[in-house]
Amino acid sequence: MTVTVGHDSQKTRKTLSVGGSSYAYYSIPAAEEAGLGQFARLPAALKVVLENMLRFEDGKTVSVDDIRAFSEWGANGGRNPREIAYRPARVLMQDFTGVPAVVDLAAMRDGILGLGGDAQKINPLNPVDLVIDHSVMIDEFGNPRAFQMNVDREYERNMERYTFLKWGQKAFNNFRVVPPGTGICHQVNLEYLAQTVWTDRDQDGMEVAYPDTLVGTDSHTTMVNGLAVLGWGVGGIEAEAAMLGQPVSMLIPEVVGFKLTGQMIEGTTATDLVLKVVQMLRKKGVVGKFVEFYGEGLDHLPLADRATIANMAPEYGATCGFFPIDGETLRYLRQTGRDESRIALVEAYAKANGLWRDASYEPIYTDTLHLDMGEIVPAISGPKRPQDYLPLTDAKASFAREMETSFKRPVGKEVPVAGEDYTMSSGKVVIASITSCTNTSNPYVLIGAGLVARKARALGLNRKPWVKTSLAPGSQVVSEYLEAAGLQEDLDAVGFNLVGYGCTTCIGNSGPLQPEISAAINEGDLVAAAVLSGNRNFEGRISPDVRANYLASPPLVVAYALAGDMNIDLTSEPIGMGTNGPVYLKDIWPTNAEIAELVEKTVTREAFQKKYADVFKGDAKWQSVSTTDSQTYDWPASSTYIQNPPYFQNMSKEPGVITDITGARVLALLGDMITTDHISPAGSFKESTPAGKYLVERQVSPREFNSYGSRRGNHEVMMRGTFANIRIKNEMLDGVEGGYTLGPDGQQTSIFDASMAYQAAGTPLVLFGGIEYGAGSSRDWAAKGTALLGVKAVIAESFERIHRSNLVGMGVIPFEFTEGQNRKSLGLKGDETVSIQGLSGDLKPLSLVPCTITYGDGTVKTIQLKCRIDTEIEIEYVEHGGVLHYVLRDLASV
Repeated sequence: MTVTVGHDSQKTRKTLSVGGSSYAYYSIPAAEEAGLGQFARLPAALKVVLENMLRFEDGKTVSVDDIRAFSEWGANGGRNPREIAYRPARVLMQDFTGVPAVVDLAAMRDGILGLGGDAQKINPLNPVDLVIDHSVMIDEFGNPRAFQMNVDREYERNMERYTFLKWGQKAFNNFRVVPPGTGICHQVNLEYLAQTVWTDRDQDGMEVAYPDTLVGTDSHTTMVNGLAVLGWGVGGIEAEAAMLGQPVSMLIPEVVGFKLTGQMIEGTTATDLVLKVVQMLRKKGVVGKFVEFYGEGLDHLPLADRATIANMAPEYGATCGFFPIDGETLRYLRQTGRDESRIALVEAYAKANGLWRDASYEPIYTDTLHLDMGEIVPAISGPKRPQDYLPLTDAKASFAREMETSFKRPVGKEVPVAGEDYTMSSGKVVIASITSCTNTSNPYVLIGAGLVARKARALGLNRKPWVKTSLAPGSQVVSEYLEAAGLQEDLDAVGFNLVGYGCTTCIGNSGPLQPEISAAINEGDLVAAAVLSGNRNFEGRISPDVRANYLASPPLVVAYALAGDMNIDLTSEPIGMGTNGPVYLKDIWPTNAEIAELVEKTVTREAFQKKYADVFKGDAKWQSVSTTDSQTYDWPASSTYIQNPPYFQNMSKEPGVITDITGARVLALLGDMITTDHISPAGSFKESTPAGKYLVERQVSPREFNSYGSRRGNHEVMMRGTFANIRIKNEMLDGVEGGYTLGPDGQQTSIFDASMAYQAAGTPLVLFGGIEYGAGSSRDWAAKGTALLGVKAVIAESFERIHRSNLVGMGVIPFEFTEGQNRKSLGLKGDETVSIQGLSGDLKPLSLVPCTITYGDGTVKTIQLKCRIDTEIEIEYVEHGGVLHYVLRDLASV
């Protein structure tokens, strides 16, 4: 519901007539005329936030001073970190993060009843769409049966979760579920859900137009920024608060302008461009900032390419990577089947409210970068981080260097594969996957991959037999145009059969390798490689058998499947022997004209309209999922997927207070760039792990373990999976990989078992980390698991935006070292006792507080820490024990 109360918001409310219809809207030019400030040269991304302030200005939550602060932002050179209350129009979820969010909402209904409140108050106030896209695994591949067999296994594994989500769809208002097999949430959002300009009726019955905005429980929600829709990823707990009417507390961000000039040259792709952008922006440092792309280069950048760049904002660290509305925005909206009346409204609204990009668009930015797209070359990124950019010409040499420096293994060691006529050695590509939201939304690279397959097939090439190949499109529309172009047959011929519509390999759902190949890799302690068209290549993410993961464009994924080895220089050496001799990459690489011709012919408005006509209906399997019709959920005691979490049980009506942390022990000493994959892995796990033992004790066979991600509705599994990544290194232990630490008795044990022992003794825990702690996915379980393990504080050199917010949302306090100190300069070993003072009483945001460290030898040292509770409302969240506790008490009191 659009709020239209405050005095000054009435001054800025105007009427827009478009195609015979009238819309109310909140005018930024009118705000200038009303004397509220100078806003004309604000970046479009920031104007979207300003409009939000105008629309919700009520003198309380949003004040006139909040509006004037945007003018001061421009006057101060793009800086004014004022706290504001921002209200996105809607929320987007996927099932890995969405299931625990719906679990929390169901638990909150139980909790509010316990506080004497009304369960119906726990209902989304804003539209929520949940797209089931994270659950399909690649068990079957490389044959025509793969898609149906993987779908069948998906339902077998996940029926409890799907039954629960169907209950949620019935029980909650404003909550829709897009069934499995439809596509990846970000592509469904880009192609169908997003409107660029949203409309709603206010309390007077007037149609109000305003920018389409959202938050999503997936870090790559930013993809829709390519369509000029302002959205970013948050943890499930923050999204739940937004659903329930709680504004997103944020500081007015800095906005870095990224100027693009020139145009892409022959043989390069949007993937090559985005990998360079990631490298540049990571080096620049844009964590917590908006990035807006501008410049004449946008005139030559299709929206699918823009979406690719926007998608990877989490990889370059920004809150979002925004592209303003222009003619290309309108073209894409038309192509993807949006109503003509909506397209006309988008154009008229953008021009009326100063959001339109034309040749004169040159806003004030906090800082700027520049890239000539004519300088982009074919590239990959890896083997462990998205920002580790490699021109393709350097890929072979780089792998050799990594083997020597990072992996410390010989390259040439060969291990026979039982029953096969080939051997395994380090650098062999065992996974080649066209996967993820990043590239499978882009017809230019998908059709490019199909043409590589067609040319390779014609020359007699095929994938190497040790390569597990897969094609998981982002939506059914992709299959429509690949079929129309005749390219799916060519992809099938080289092993890239359809395996499902979902995230698959990119989130670790790559499925098992052939057992004999896996055995050879482990026997030889080899560094096997994966090449995927995804956005993440963190350690332990893609497959437990793979140590070197490379991001690449879909055409290069096909090329590496044909070559089968990172030790081959694709730019100068043959990638294989064809019917008539050696074949080089240049022999199978399509021209830009070939790709453009097929895109023009096969990517049609009619295809989008056809595939999204019944988007919420699902197939017969989804329609057959039955569930109960009840206000509260009847938690099945025997379920190993869905359990009532402990957060709201026996909750008091009054909040607590923040207290000092006294006598805490160290649960783990962690290094730089500890990602949320390290903290809360999403992939497979073994029966020897604490999570595996828990399931085996409940008669679940290892074949039915599924993944950590699929079990996020069960806190018992997720607690045991926290810090359980197979590649995480706790510096308290020497050379040990995996989720281990020292227990109270000084002996090595699992992090979970140590935590339980410390909690039983009433001992609080802390964690130490390095720079960019919590990078990567928005998964709230990285914070939930940390809290349930009894961790009261995380002390690091710096935090990634979403994870810091998630920690606060769970009542865990983040702290940063000051004065250039870190765990190494302090000589921490993990046997210390830690006390943090200055928290009780009148704690202010971003306070400096003393921390006393008592070393194992009795030495005592006091340092200053910066408390990363950033805003006043976050202090209240921590006092309540978390943001959801704050919201629940607030709703129960009304």
